[in-house]
Amino acid sequence: MAIAQYQGTGRRKESVARVRLVPGTGVVKVNQREVREYFNFETLVVKALEPLKVTGTADKYDVIVRVHGGGFTGQSGAIRHGIARALLQVDASYRPTLKKEGMLTRDSRMVERKKYGLKKARRAPQFSKR
Repeated sequence: MAIAQYQGTGRRKESVARVRLVPGTGVVKVNQREVREYFNFETLVVKALEPLKVTGTADKYDVIVRVHGGGFTGQSGAIRHGIARALLQVDASYRPTLKKEGMLTRDSRMVERKKYGLKKARRAPQFSKR
């Protein structure tokens, strides 16, 4: 018999996270490693698992994540987005709660491109009168 699985894709900056929710005890694996082992900072772990906490489903589902691209902050945000989307498949009544917390909206902020004549996106070369 097939086990119920719920999938969601989350994105932030250059990071893409493919999230699977499987009924279980609350084990969270990111790229086949424990979530606290993968992320060095507790704040990133808390941010990534926020949708489970808000909906009260932290101990009901095992979370299996494949994430690539970007840095660890972007990856944490992508996992958060993916978990929120997967929870909608579990139960559509979570939508108002997740929407109110802003977890269903993809964070569209990206790195601004570098412009010619400048050192970075907005940083101008140092000015000197002499």
